[in-house]
Amino acid sequence: MHIYFCGSIRGGRQDVIIYQRIVQTLQKYGEVLTEHVSHSDLSERGEDAVQDGDKFIHDRDMEWLVMSDVIIAEVTQPSLGVGYELGSARGMRKKILCLFRPSSGKSLSAMVRGAVDGSLFQVRDYKEEEVEGILEEYFKGLSKD
Repeated sequence: MHIYFCGSIRGGRQDVIIYQRIVQTLQKYGEVLTEHVSHSDLSERGEDAVQDGDKFIHDRDMEWLVMSDVIIAEVTQPSLGVGYELGSARGMRKKILCLFRPSSGKSLSAMVRGAVDGSLFQVRDYKEEEVEGILEEYFKGLSKD
């Protein structure tokens, strides 16, 4: 299974430790195409060393999105890029799980929470210590489909 993980890069790296925990768990269920999002050495400036810059990143990530069987997004830290990825994935009718921590004091965008359809697009509020269990439950549900 190809898994596309979304998390904030240029929007802020405050949640990178949580991203690492999520990606580590996701690796039990398949290949995480965007594992680099969880790397602590990736700064808010993103992948500056990429030869062809933003165009390369966009095209590569869109290719990975097309290849993906499922999209898992940590959406607590607002990110234009994550929103773009989610909108694109929704348009491709991909299976999407968004994870949001209300304890952050932030409010999740209505464009994300309002996209919930009970099937392909899901949002789960969670506490950090619950993330592995939520992912296990989600992937068990996918195997029944």
